[in-house]
Amino acid sequence: MPADTTLKRDSILRLSSLFLRTLREDPADAEVDSHKLLLRAGYIRRAAPGIYSWLPLGLRVLAKIEAIIHEEMQAIGAQQVHFPALLPREPYEVSGRWDEFGAGLFRLKDRKEADMLLAPTHEEMFTLLVKDLYSSYKDLPLTLYQIQTKYRDEARPRAGLIRGREFIMKDSYTFNIDDAGLNAAYLDHRNAYERIFTRLGLEYVIVSAMAGAMGGSRSEEFLVPCAIGEDTFVRSPGGYAANVEAVTTPVPDALTWDDAPDAHVEDTPDCPTIEALVAYANATFPRPDRPWTGADTLKNVVYAVTDAAGHRSLLVIGVPGDREIDEKRLEAALAPAEAEPATDKDFVNHPELVRGYIGPEVLGLDEKGNGIRYLLDPRVVPGTRWITGANQAGKHVVDLVAGRDFSADGTIEAAEVREGDLAPDGSGTLHLARGIEMGHIFQLGRKYAEALDLKVLDENGKQVTVTMGSYGIGVTRALAALAELHHDAQGLAWPAQVAPAQVHIVATGKEQTVFDEAERIATELDARGVEVIYDDRPKVSPGVKFKDAELLGVPLIVVVGRGLKDGVVEVRPRAGQSTTLDVTTAVDAIMAEVQAL
Repeated sequence: MPADTTLKRDSILRLSSLFLRTLREDPADAEVDSHKLLLRAGYIRRAAPGIYSWLPLGLRVLAKIEAIIHEEMQAIGAQQVHFPALLPREPYEVSGRWDEFGAGLFRLKDRKEADMLLAPTHEEMFTLLVKDLYSSYKDLPLTLYQIQTKYRDEARPRAGLIRGREFIMKDSYTFNIDDAGLNAAYLDHRNAYERIFTRLGLEYVIVSAMAGAMGGSRSEEFLVPCAIGEDTFVRSPGGYAANVEAVTTPVPDALTWDDAPDAHVEDTPDCPTIEALVAYANATFPRPDRPWTGADTLKNVVYAVTDAAGHRSLLVIGVPGDREIDEKRLEAALAPAEAEPATDKDFVNHPELVRGYIGPEVLGLDEKGNGIRYLLDPRVVPGTRWITGANQAGKHVVDLVAGRDFSADGTIEAAEVREGDLAPDGSGTLHLARGIEMGHIFQLGRKYAEALDLKVLDENGKQVTVTMGSYGIGVTRALAALAELHHDAQGLAWPAQVAPAQVHIVATGKEQTVFDEAERIATELDARGVEVIYDDRPKVSPGVKFKDAELLGVPLIVVVGRGLKDGVVEVRPRAGQSTTLDVTTAVDAIMAEVQAL
Protein backbone atom coordinates (compact mmCIF):
# COMPACT_ATOMS: atom_id res chain seq x y z
CA MET A 1 0.00 0.00 0.00
CA PRO A 2 1.23 3.54 -0.66
CA ALA A 3 2.38 5.55 2.32
CA ASP A 4 -0.19 7.77 4.03
CA THR A 5 0.83 11.27 3.01
CA THR A 6 -2.09 13.03 4.72
CA LEU A 7 -0.79 16.08 6.56
CA LYS A 8 -1.55 15.69 10.26
CA ARG A 9 -1.86 18.85 12.32
CA ASP A 10 -2.42 19.30 16.01
CA SER A 11 -4.65 22.06 17.33
CA ILE A 12 -2.03 23.67 19.57
CA LEU A 13 -1.91 27.48 19.28
CA ARG A 14 1.81 28.22 18.97
CA LEU A 15 2.69 31.85 19.62
CA SER A 16 5.53 31.66 17.10
CA SER A 17 2.92 31.41 14.32
CA LEU A 18 -0.34 32.63 15.91
CA PHE A 19 -1.71 35.80 14.32
CA LEU A 20 -1.19 37.91 17.42
CA ARG A 21 0.61 41.03 18.57
CA THR A 22 0.19 42.24 22.13
CA LEU A 23 0.55 45.84 23.26
CA ARG A 24 2.32 47.07 26.38
CA GLU A 25 0.51 50.42 26.60
CA ASP A 26 -3.19 51.20 26.71
CA PRO A 27 -4.52 52.48 23.36
CA ALA A 28 -5.29 56.19 23.51
CA ASP A 29 -8.93 55.79 22.45
CA ALA A 30 -9.75 53.01 24.94
CA GLU A 31 -11.89 54.19 27.85
CA VAL A 32 -12.73 51.19 30.04
CA ASP A 33 -10.70 48.20 31.20
CA SER A 34 -12.34 45.63 28.94
CA HIS A 35 -11.73 47.83 25.89
CA LYS A 36 -8.08 48.39 26.82
CA LEU A 37 -7.34 44.74 27.57
CA LEU A 38 -9.11 43.24 24.57
CA LEU A 39 -7.07 45.54 22.32
CA ARG A 40 -3.80 45.02 24.18
CA ALA A 41 -4.21 41.24 24.26
CA GLY A 42 -4.91 41.08 20.53
CA TYR A 43 -8.50 39.84 20.68
CA ILE A 44 -9.91 42.70 18.58
CA ARG A 45 -8.68 45.63 16.50
CA ARG A 46 -10.45 48.90 15.82
CA ALA A 47 -11.64 49.41 12.23
CA ALA A 48 -13.69 52.58 12.81
CA PRO A 49 -15.50 54.18 15.75
CA GLY A 50 -17.75 51.49 17.22
CA ILE A 51 -16.62 48.88 14.65
CA TYR A 52 -14.04 46.15 15.35
CA SER A 53 -12.22 43.36 13.55
CA TRP A 54 -12.04 40.02 15.33
CA LEU A 55 -8.72 38.19 15.67
CA PRO A 56 -8.21 34.45 16.30
CA LEU A 57 -8.27 34.54 20.11
CA GLY A 58 -11.29 36.82 20.20
CA LEU A 59 -13.17 34.55 17.83
CA ARG A 60 -12.43 31.54 20.04
CA VAL A 61 -14.01 33.26 23.06
CA LEU A 62 -16.92 34.44 20.94
CA ALA A 63 -17.50 30.90 19.64
CA LYS A 64 -17.68 29.50 23.18
CA ILE A 65 -20.25 32.09 24.21
CA GLU A 66 -22.27 31.31 21.10
CA ALA A 67 -22.05 27.56 21.76
CA ILE A 68 -23.62 27.98 25.20
CA ILE A 69 -26.40 30.09 23.70
CA HIS A 70 -27.02 27.54 20.93
CA GLU A 71 -27.28 24.69 23.46
CA GLU A 72 -29.77 26.46 25.69
CA MET A 73 -31.89 27.75 22.82
CA GLN A 74 -32.13 24.32 21.26
CA ALA A 75 -32.98 22.88 24.69
CA ILE A 76 -36.26 24.85 24.62
CA GLY A 77 -37.05 23.70 21.10
CA ALA A 78 -35.81 26.75 19.20
CA GLN A 79 -34.75 26.20 15.59
CA GLN A 80 -31.91 28.19 14.06
CA VAL A 81 -32.29 30.32 10.92
CA HIS A 82 -30.14 33.05 9.44
CA PHE A 83 -31.30 36.26 7.78
CA PRO A 84 -29.32 38.72 5.69
CA ALA A 85 -28.11 41.90 7.34
CA LEU A 86 -28.88 43.94 4.19
CA LEU A 87 -32.65 44.29 3.90
CA PRO A 88 -35.27 46.12 1.80
CA ARG A 89 -37.14 49.12 3.13
CA GLU A 90 -40.68 47.88 2.52
CA PRO A 91 -41.23 45.59 5.55
CA TYR A 92 -39.90 48.27 7.91
CA GLU A 93 -42.09 50.86 6.21
CA VAL A 94 -45.17 48.69 6.82
CA SER A 95 -44.31 48.22 10.51
CA GLY A 96 -43.56 51.94 10.91
CA ARG A 97 -40.00 51.39 12.04
CA TRP A 98 -38.35 52.89 8.96
CA ASP A 99 -39.21 56.22 10.59
CA GLU A 100 -39.35 55.13 14.25
CA PHE A 101 -35.68 54.17 14.35
CA GLY A 102 -34.78 57.71 13.35
CA ALA A 103 -31.11 58.56 12.92
CA GLY A 104 -30.04 55.26 14.47
CA LEU A 105 -30.89 53.33 11.31
CA PHE A 106 -28.23 52.78 8.62
CA ARG A 107 -30.04 53.62 5.37
CA LEU A 108 -28.60 53.22 1.88
CA LYS A 109 -29.64 52.86 -1.75
CA ASP A 110 -28.72 50.19 -4.24
CA ARG A 111 -27.69 50.92 -7.84
CA LYS A 112 -31.37 51.05 -8.85
CA GLU A 113 -32.05 53.70 -6.19
CA ALA A 114 -34.09 51.30 -4.10
CA ASP A 115 -34.01 52.06 -0.37
CA MET A 116 -32.20 49.48 1.76
CA LEU A 117 -31.09 49.26 5.37
CA LEU A 118 -28.62 47.42 7.57
CA ALA A 119 -30.79 45.53 10.03
CA PRO A 120 -30.92 46.78 13.63
CA THR A 121 -33.28 43.88 14.49
CA HIS A 122 -35.21 41.36 12.42
CA GLU A 123 -38.80 41.26 13.74
CA GLU A 124 -40.26 42.04 10.33
CA MET A 125 -38.25 39.36 8.55
CA PHE A 126 -39.10 36.62 11.04
CA THR A 127 -42.78 37.57 10.80
CA LEU A 128 -42.78 37.48 7.00
CA LEU A 129 -40.94 34.16 6.92
CA VAL A 130 -43.52 32.48 9.11
CA LYS A 131 -46.34 34.11 7.12
CA ASP A 132 -44.81 32.69 3.94
CA LEU A 133 -44.61 29.12 5.21
CA TYR A 134 -47.29 28.58 7.89
CA SER A 135 -51.06 28.97 7.73
CA SER A 136 -52.61 26.74 10.42
CA TYR A 137 -52.78 26.57 14.22
CA LYS A 138 -51.37 23.06 13.80
CA ASP A 139 -48.04 24.63 12.78
CA LEU A 140 -47.77 26.43 16.13
CA PRO A 141 -46.20 26.95 18.62
CA LEU A 142 -42.94 27.84 16.90
CA THR A 143 -39.65 29.27 18.14
CA LEU A 144 -36.99 30.50 15.70
CA TYR A 145 -33.64 32.12 16.48
CA GLN A 146 -30.46 33.36 14.88
CA ILE A 147 -27.06 34.70 15.92
CA GLN A 148 -26.44 37.52 13.50
CA THR A 149 -24.64 40.85 13.08
CA LYS A 150 -26.74 43.97 13.71
CA TYR A 151 -26.13 47.64 12.89
CA ARG A 152 -27.14 50.82 14.69
CA ASP A 153 -25.70 54.22 13.96
CA GLU A 154 -24.92 55.15 17.54
CA ALA A 155 -24.34 58.86 17.99
CA ARG A 156 -21.69 58.18 20.64
CA PRO A 157 -20.22 54.68 20.40
CA ARG A 158 -18.25 54.05 23.59
CA ALA A 159 -16.53 51.50 25.79
CA GLY A 160 -15.37 49.28 22.95
CA LEU A 161 -17.79 46.40 22.50
CA ILE A 162 -20.19 47.65 25.16
CA ARG A 163 -21.84 50.11 22.76
CA GLY A 164 -20.82 49.68 19.16
CA ARG A 165 -22.29 50.43 15.76
CA GLU A 166 -21.82 46.84 14.56
CA PHE A 167 -22.46 44.04 17.03
CA ILE A 168 -23.46 40.39 17.22
CA MET A 169 -26.79 39.52 18.76
CA LYS A 170 -28.86 36.44 19.41
CA ASP A 171 -32.46 37.22 18.58
CA SER A 172 -35.29 34.73 18.86
CA TYR A 173 -39.02 34.93 18.24
CA THR A 174 -41.94 32.87 19.41
CA PHE A 175 -45.20 32.43 17.50
CA ASN A 176 -48.33 31.29 19.32
CA ILE A 177 -52.03 31.05 18.68
CA ASP A 178 -53.02 32.82 21.91
CA ASP A 179 -51.78 34.77 24.92
CA ALA A 180 -51.52 31.66 27.10
CA GLY A 181 -49.05 30.21 24.61
CA LEU A 182 -47.09 33.48 24.57
CA ASN A 183 -46.88 33.46 28.37
CA ALA A 184 -45.48 29.93 28.35
CA ALA A 185 -42.96 30.75 25.61
CA TYR A 186 -41.89 33.89 27.47
CA LEU A 187 -41.27 31.88 30.64
CA ASP A 188 -39.28 29.26 28.69
CA HIS A 189 -37.02 32.00 27.35
CA ARG A 190 -36.71 33.68 30.71
CA ASN A 191 -35.55 30.40 32.27
CA ALA A 192 -33.18 29.71 29.36
CA TYR A 193 -31.61 33.15 29.81
CA GLU A 194 -31.01 32.46 33.47
CA ARG A 195 -29.19 29.25 32.54
CA ILE A 196 -27.17 30.99 29.80
CA PHE A 197 -25.90 33.78 32.03
CA THR A 198 -25.19 31.37 34.89
CA ARG A 199 -23.15 29.15 32.58
CA LEU A 200 -21.25 32.18 31.25
CA GLY A 201 -20.33 33.17 34.80
CA LEU A 202 -22.20 36.47 34.70
CA GLU A 203 -24.02 37.73 37.76
CA TYR A 204 -27.33 39.19 36.62
CA VAL A 205 -30.40 41.04 37.83
CA ILE A 206 -33.78 40.78 36.09
CA VAL A 207 -35.54 44.14 35.99
CA SER A 208 -38.76 45.50 34.55
CA ALA A 209 -38.10 47.59 31.44
CA MET A 210 -39.73 49.73 28.79
CA ALA A 211 -40.61 48.19 25.44
CA GLY A 212 -39.56 51.29 23.48
CA ALA A 213 -39.56 51.03 19.69
CA MET A 214 -40.03 47.25 19.95
CA GLY A 215 -43.59 47.67 21.17
CA GLY A 216 -45.55 45.06 23.09
CA SER A 217 -46.57 44.65 26.70
CA ARG A 218 -44.37 42.83 29.23
CA SER A 219 -40.67 43.61 28.99
CA GLU A 220 -37.71 42.65 31.17
CA GLU A 221 -33.97 43.24 30.99
CA PHE A 222 -31.13 41.06 32.23
CA LEU A 223 -28.52 43.44 33.63
CA VAL A 224 -25.01 42.63 34.83
CA PRO A 225 -24.19 44.92 37.77
CA CYS A 226 -21.09 46.88 36.75
CA ALA A 227 -19.83 50.39 37.49
CA ILE A 228 -19.28 51.18 33.78
CA GLY A 229 -22.78 50.09 32.77
CA GLU A 230 -24.89 52.60 30.86
CA ASP A 231 -28.12 51.42 32.44
CA THR A 232 -29.19 52.59 35.89
CA PHE A 233 -31.51 50.23 37.71
CA VAL A 234 -33.16 50.16 41.09
CA ARG A 235 -33.84 47.50 43.70
CA SER A 236 -35.83 47.54 46.91
CA PRO A 237 -35.49 45.33 50.01
CA GLY A 238 -38.87 43.84 49.16
CA GLY A 239 -37.80 42.54 45.75
CA TYR A 240 -38.83 45.29 43.35
CA ALA A 241 -36.35 45.71 40.48
CA ALA A 242 -36.62 47.90 37.40
CA ASN A 243 -34.65 49.88 34.90
CA VAL A 244 -34.98 53.55 35.87
CA GLU A 245 -36.84 54.22 32.62
CA ALA A 246 -39.58 51.83 33.81
CA VAL A 247 -39.92 53.17 37.37
CA THR A 248 -43.29 54.74 38.05
CA THR A 249 -43.64 57.44 40.68
CA PRO A 250 -45.93 56.71 43.63
CA VAL A 251 -48.59 59.41 43.27
CA PRO A 252 -49.39 61.32 46.48
CA ASP A 253 -52.99 61.85 47.53
CA ALA A 254 -54.61 65.07 46.37
CA LEU A 255 -54.81 67.83 48.99
CA THR A 256 -57.54 70.28 49.86
CA TRP A 257 -56.77 73.92 49.13
CA ASP A 258 -59.49 75.45 51.31
CA ASP A 259 -56.98 77.13 53.62
CA ALA A 260 -54.36 77.89 50.94
CA PRO A 261 -53.60 81.61 50.49
CA ASP A 262 -54.18 83.28 47.15
CA ALA A 263 -51.31 83.14 44.70
CA HIS A 264 -49.16 86.27 44.77
CA VAL A 265 -46.36 87.51 42.50
CA GLU A 266 -43.13 88.54 44.24
CA ASP A 267 -39.90 90.19 43.16
CA THR A 268 -37.09 87.62 43.44
CA PRO A 269 -33.85 89.45 42.62
CA ASP A 270 -30.51 87.63 42.45
CA CYS A 271 -32.04 84.13 42.52
CA PRO A 272 -30.30 82.33 39.65
CA THR A 273 -30.55 78.90 41.33
CA ILE A 274 -33.19 76.90 43.16
CA GLU A 275 -31.07 77.11 46.32
CA ALA A 276 -30.95 80.91 46.14
CA LEU A 277 -34.70 81.10 45.43
CA VAL A 278 -35.52 78.90 48.44
CA ALA A 279 -33.29 80.93 50.74
CA TYR A 280 -34.86 84.19 49.54
CA ALA A 281 -38.38 82.80 49.92
CA ASN A 282 -37.78 81.66 53.48
CA ALA A 283 -36.32 85.06 54.38
CA THR A 284 -38.92 87.18 52.59
CA PHE A 285 -42.24 85.33 52.49
CA PRO A 286 -41.93 82.33 54.81
CA ARG A 287 -44.58 79.63 55.11
CA PRO A 288 -46.34 79.51 58.49
CA ASP A 289 -46.24 75.71 58.74
CA ARG A 290 -42.65 74.86 57.71
CA PRO A 291 -39.74 76.21 55.67
CA TRP A 292 -39.86 76.21 51.87
CA THR A 293 -37.60 73.58 50.26
CA GLY A 294 -36.42 72.90 46.74
CA ALA A 295 -39.20 70.31 46.48
CA ASP A 296 -41.74 73.17 46.80
CA THR A 297 -40.49 74.93 43.69
CA LEU A 298 -41.83 74.03 40.26
CA LYS A 299 -39.18 74.06 37.55
CA ASN A 300 -40.44 74.22 33.96
CA VAL A 301 -38.01 72.84 31.36
CA VAL A 302 -38.51 73.33 27.60
CA TYR A 303 -37.80 70.62 25.02
CA ALA A 304 -38.27 70.40 21.28
CA VAL A 305 -39.88 67.09 20.32
CA THR A 306 -39.64 65.57 16.84
CA ASP A 307 -42.11 62.78 16.14
CA ALA A 308 -41.64 59.83 13.77
CA ALA A 309 -43.10 61.82 10.89
CA GLY A 310 -40.58 64.63 11.42
CA HIS A 311 -43.03 67.13 12.95
CA ARG A 312 -41.35 69.36 15.54
CA SER A 313 -43.18 70.92 18.50
CA LEU A 314 -42.37 72.31 21.94
CA LEU A 315 -42.97 70.49 25.20
CA VAL A 316 -42.60 72.00 28.66
CA ILE A 317 -42.14 69.64 31.59
CA GLY A 318 -42.86 70.76 35.14
CA VAL A 319 -40.87 68.97 37.85
CA PRO A 320 -40.11 69.70 41.50
CA GLY A 321 -37.12 72.03 41.60
CA ASP A 322 -34.99 69.63 43.66
CA ARG A 323 -34.96 67.13 40.78
CA GLU A 324 -33.44 67.13 37.31
CA ILE A 325 -34.88 65.74 34.09
CA ASP A 326 -33.45 62.29 33.36
CA GLU A 327 -33.15 62.37 29.57
CA LYS A 328 -33.12 58.57 29.29
CA ARG A 329 -36.45 58.46 31.13
CA LEU A 330 -37.70 61.28 28.93
CA GLU A 331 -36.58 59.44 25.80
CA ALA A 332 -38.36 56.27 26.96
CA ALA A 333 -41.53 58.19 27.81
CA LEU A 334 -41.67 59.88 24.39
CA ALA A 335 -40.48 56.99 22.17
CA PRO A 336 -40.47 56.78 19.22
CA ALA A 337 -40.35 60.60 19.20
CA GLU A 338 -37.02 62.27 20.04
CA ALA A 339 -36.44 65.27 22.31
CA GLU A 340 -33.69 67.86 22.59
CA PRO A 341 -33.41 71.07 24.65
CA ALA A 342 -35.20 74.01 23.04
CA THR A 343 -32.99 76.35 21.00
CA ASP A 344 -32.54 80.13 21.11
CA LYS A 345 -34.75 80.32 18.02
CA ASP A 346 -37.54 78.48 19.85
CA PHE A 347 -37.49 81.09 22.60
CA VAL A 348 -37.49 83.92 20.06
CA ASN A 349 -40.54 82.37 18.38
CA HIS A 350 -42.32 82.05 21.74
CA PRO A 351 -41.70 85.24 23.71
CA GLU A 352 -44.22 84.09 26.32
CA LEU A 353 -41.52 81.64 27.48
CA VAL A 354 -39.32 83.82 29.71
CA ARG A 355 -36.16 81.87 30.37
CA GLY A 356 -35.64 81.14 34.03
CA TYR A 357 -39.11 82.42 34.92
CA ILE A 358 -41.50 80.16 33.00
CA GLY A 359 -44.80 79.66 34.79
CA PRO A 360 -47.69 77.32 33.96
CA GLU A 361 -50.21 80.07 33.27
CA VAL A 362 -48.94 80.48 29.68
CA LEU A 363 -48.72 76.74 29.02
CA GLY A 364 -51.06 74.00 27.92
CA LEU A 365 -51.91 73.13 24.34
CA ASP A 366 -55.60 72.63 24.99
CA GLU A 367 -56.21 75.92 26.74
CA LYS A 368 -53.63 78.38 25.42
CA GLY A 369 -53.64 77.54 21.72
CA ASN A 370 -49.90 78.23 21.33
CA GLY A 371 -48.99 74.70 20.31
CA ILE A 372 -46.96 74.06 23.46
CA ARG A 373 -47.81 70.94 25.41
CA TYR A 374 -47.42 71.08 29.18
CA LEU A 375 -46.81 67.86 31.13
CA LEU A 376 -46.28 67.54 34.87
CA ASP A 377 -44.36 65.22 37.13
CA PRO A 378 -46.85 62.85 38.86
CA ARG A 379 -45.97 64.41 42.24
CA VAL A 380 -47.70 67.64 41.19
CA VAL A 381 -51.16 66.61 42.41
CA PRO A 382 -54.17 68.85 43.02
CA GLY A 383 -53.82 70.93 46.16
CA THR A 384 -50.01 71.08 46.20
CA ARG A 385 -48.57 74.61 46.65
CA TRP A 386 -45.65 75.87 44.58
CA ILE A 387 -43.22 78.68 43.96
CA THR A 388 -42.68 78.94 40.21
CA GLY A 389 -41.95 81.43 37.46
CA ALA A 390 -44.31 84.37 36.98
CA ASN A 391 -43.48 84.71 33.26
CA GLN A 392 -41.71 87.97 34.04
CA ALA A 393 -37.97 88.41 34.45
CA GLY A 394 -37.00 88.65 38.12
CA LYS A 395 -40.40 87.56 39.42
CA HIS A 396 -41.89 84.36 40.82
CA VAL A 397 -45.41 83.49 41.82
CA VAL A 398 -45.86 82.08 45.33
CA ASP A 399 -48.61 79.81 46.67
CA LEU A 400 -49.66 78.72 43.19
CA VAL A 401 -51.96 75.76 43.81
CA ALA A 402 -52.21 72.85 41.36
CA GLY A 403 -55.77 72.24 40.31
CA ARG A 404 -56.93 75.62 41.56
CA ASP A 405 -54.60 77.97 39.70
CA PHE A 406 -53.23 75.83 36.87
CA SER A 407 -53.59 72.52 35.07
CA ALA A 408 -51.66 70.60 32.43
CA ASP A 409 -52.15 68.37 29.39
CA GLY A 410 -51.13 65.30 31.39
CA THR A 411 -48.27 63.76 33.33
CA ILE A 412 -44.91 62.33 32.31
CA GLU A 413 -42.31 60.13 33.99
CA ALA A 414 -39.19 62.15 33.21
CA ALA A 415 -37.75 63.30 36.56
CA GLU A 416 -34.67 61.56 37.91
CA VAL A 417 -35.10 58.59 40.24
CA ARG A 418 -33.05 59.03 43.40
CA GLU A 419 -31.56 56.84 46.08
CA GLY A 420 -34.14 56.47 48.87
CA ASP A 421 -37.22 57.10 46.71
CA LEU A 422 -40.16 54.84 47.52
CA ALA A 423 -40.67 51.73 45.39
CA PRO A 424 -43.92 51.93 43.42
CA ASP A 425 -45.11 48.58 44.82
CA GLY A 426 -44.64 49.65 48.43
CA SER A 427 -41.74 47.24 49.03
CA GLY A 428 -39.42 49.81 50.60
CA THR A 429 -36.94 52.42 49.46
CA LEU A 430 -34.99 52.20 46.22
CA HIS A 431 -31.28 51.55 45.90
CA LEU A 432 -29.63 52.66 42.64
CA ALA A 433 -26.94 50.71 40.81
CA ARG A 434 -25.34 50.61 37.36
CA GLY A 435 -25.52 47.68 34.99
CA ILE A 436 -24.70 46.43 31.49
CA GLU A 437 -27.73 45.23 29.55
CA MET A 438 -27.07 41.62 28.50
CA GLY A 439 -30.52 40.50 27.44
CA HIS A 440 -33.99 41.90 26.81
CA ILE A 441 -37.19 39.89 26.48
CA PHE A 442 -40.50 41.25 25.18
CA GLN A 443 -44.05 40.05 24.88
CA LEU A 444 -44.60 41.68 21.52
CA GLY A 445 -48.21 40.57 21.27
CA ARG A 446 -49.72 41.23 17.86
CA LYS A 447 -48.01 44.48 16.79
CA TYR A 448 -45.90 43.01 13.99
CA ALA A 449 -48.33 40.22 13.11
CA GLU A 450 -51.09 42.79 12.57
CA ALA A 451 -48.85 45.15 10.61
CA LEU A 452 -47.64 42.36 8.32
CA ASP A 453 -50.89 40.36 8.30
CA LEU A 454 -49.57 37.18 9.91
CA LYS A 455 -52.68 35.06 10.45
CA VAL A 456 -53.44 31.35 10.67
CA LEU A 457 -56.62 29.30 10.70
CA ASP A 458 -57.66 28.22 14.20
CA GLU A 459 -59.31 24.87 15.02
CA ASN A 460 -62.68 26.31 13.95
CA GLY A 461 -61.37 27.38 10.57
CA LYS A 462 -61.40 31.05 11.53
CA GLN A 463 -58.46 33.32 10.76
CA VAL A 464 -56.71 34.62 13.89
CA THR A 465 -53.72 36.89 14.28
CA VAL A 466 -50.60 35.19 15.66
CA THR A 467 -49.16 36.52 18.92
CA MET A 468 -45.39 36.94 19.18
CA GLY A 469 -42.52 37.28 21.63
CA SER A 470 -39.04 38.69 20.98
CA TYR A 471 -35.89 37.85 22.94
CA GLY A 472 -32.38 39.26 22.49
CA ILE A 473 -28.90 38.65 23.90
CA GLY A 474 -25.92 40.87 23.13
CA VAL A 475 -23.27 38.29 22.27
CA THR A 476 -20.33 40.64 21.73
CA ARG A 477 -21.48 42.69 24.71
CA ALA A 478 -21.42 39.51 26.85
CA LEU A 479 -17.78 39.01 25.88
CA ALA A 480 -16.97 42.59 26.85
CA ALA A 481 -18.81 42.22 30.17
CA LEU A 482 -16.85 39.07 30.98
CA ALA A 483 -13.61 40.92 30.24
CA GLU A 484 -14.75 43.87 32.35
CA LEU A 485 -15.58 41.69 35.33
CA HIS A 486 -12.73 39.16 35.07
CA HIS A 487 -9.37 40.92 34.99
CA ASP A 488 -6.68 42.29 37.26
CA ALA A 489 -3.77 44.70 36.96
CA GLN A 490 -1.83 42.20 34.83
CA GLY A 491 -4.50 41.41 32.28
CA LEU A 492 -7.53 39.30 31.48
CA ALA A 493 -8.59 36.34 33.63
CA TRP A 494 -11.22 34.44 31.65
CA PRO A 495 -13.62 31.97 33.28
CA ALA A 496 -12.68 28.51 32.07
CA GLN A 497 -15.89 28.00 30.09
CA VAL A 498 -15.15 30.89 27.71
CA ALA A 499 -11.34 31.13 27.76
CA PRO A 500 -9.62 30.82 24.36
CA ALA A 501 -7.66 27.86 25.76
CA GLN A 502 -7.45 25.95 29.02
CA VAL A 503 -3.67 25.83 29.42
CA HIS A 504 -0.96 28.30 28.42
CA ILE A 505 2.47 26.65 28.35
CA VAL A 506 5.48 28.95 28.63
CA ALA A 507 8.93 27.65 27.65
CA THR A 508 11.62 29.83 29.26
CA GLY A 509 15.37 29.68 28.77
CA LYS A 510 17.64 28.83 25.87
CA GLU A 511 18.19 25.12 26.40
CA GLN A 512 16.67 22.85 23.78
CA THR A 513 15.62 20.41 26.50
CA VAL A 514 13.21 23.05 27.84
CA PHE A 515 11.51 23.42 24.46
CA ASP A 516 11.48 19.66 23.90
CA GLU A 517 9.78 19.04 27.25
CA ALA A 518 7.30 21.88 26.74
CA GLU A 519 6.49 20.48 23.29
CA ARG A 520 5.91 17.02 24.78
CA ILE A 521 3.56 18.31 27.46
CA ALA A 522 1.67 20.45 24.94
CA THR A 523 1.31 17.56 22.50
CA GLU A 524 0.11 15.09 25.14
CA LEU A 525 -2.43 17.56 26.53
CA ASP A 526 -3.64 18.31 23.02
CA ALA A 527 -4.04 14.58 22.33
CA ARG A 528 -6.24 14.32 25.43
CA GLY A 529 -8.52 17.09 24.23
CA VAL A 530 -7.09 19.99 26.22
CA GLU A 531 -6.95 23.35 24.45
CA VAL A 532 -3.38 24.60 24.60
CA ILE A 533 -1.57 27.83 23.86
CA TYR A 534 2.17 27.19 23.69
CA ASP A 535 4.64 30.05 23.84
CA ASP A 536 7.41 28.48 21.79
CA ARG A 537 9.08 31.73 20.72
CA PRO A 538 12.82 31.02 20.96
CA LYS A 539 14.24 34.53 21.27
CA VAL A 540 11.70 36.17 23.57
CA SER A 541 12.66 36.84 27.18
CA PRO A 542 10.93 35.06 30.08
CA GLY A 543 9.63 38.41 31.38
CA VAL A 544 7.86 39.18 28.11
CA LYS A 545 6.43 35.68 27.94
CA PHE A 546 5.08 35.90 31.50
CA LYS A 547 3.52 39.30 30.81
CA ASP A 548 1.85 37.98 27.67
CA ALA A 549 0.54 34.91 29.48
CA GLU A 550 -1.01 37.06 32.21
CA LEU A 551 -2.40 39.50 29.64
CA LEU A 552 -4.07 36.77 27.54
CA GLY A 553 -5.89 35.42 30.59
CA VAL A 554 -5.92 31.62 30.12
CA PRO A 555 -6.92 29.87 33.41
CA LEU A 556 -3.76 27.73 33.85
CA ILE A 557 -0.19 28.80 33.06
CA VAL A 558 2.41 26.03 32.96
CA VAL A 559 6.05 27.17 33.12
CA VAL A 560 8.74 24.87 31.76
CA GLY A 561 12.10 26.43 32.57
CA ARG A 562 14.90 26.44 35.07
CA GLY A 563 13.06 24.00 37.37
CA LEU A 564 13.43 21.33 34.74
CA LYS A 565 16.95 20.53 35.93
CA ASP A 566 15.36 19.51 39.23
CA GLY A 567 12.67 17.50 37.46
CA VAL A 568 9.78 19.90 38.03
CA VAL A 569 7.55 22.29 36.12
CA GLU A 570 5.48 25.12 37.62
CA VAL A 571 1.72 25.55 37.39
CA ARG A 572 0.38 29.06 37.94
CA PRO A 573 -3.40 29.38 38.06
CA ARG A 574 -4.34 32.76 36.56
CA ALA A 575 -5.99 33.48 39.89
CA GLY A 576 -4.38 31.49 42.70
CA GLN A 577 -1.17 30.11 44.17
CA SER A 578 1.51 28.48 42.02
CA THR A 579 2.69 24.92 42.64
CA THR A 580 5.40 22.64 41.26
CA LEU A 581 4.77 19.30 39.59
CA ASP A 582 7.03 16.34 38.93
CA VAL A 583 7.73 16.51 35.22
CA THR A 584 7.15 12.77 34.75
CA THR A 585 3.56 13.01 36.03
CA ALA A 586 2.90 16.60 35.05
CA VAL A 587 0.44 15.83 32.24
CA ASP A 588 -1.82 13.78 34.51
CA ALA A 589 -1.67 16.47 37.21
CA ILE A 590 -2.44 19.24 34.73
CA MET A 591 -5.35 17.20 33.37
CA ALA A 592 -6.76 16.97 36.90
CA GLU A 593 -6.50 20.74 37.32
CA VAL A 594 -8.18 21.32 33.94
CA GLN A 595 -11.06 19.05 34.91
CA ALA A 596 -11.46 20.97 38.17
CA LEU A 597 -11.79 24.34 36.41
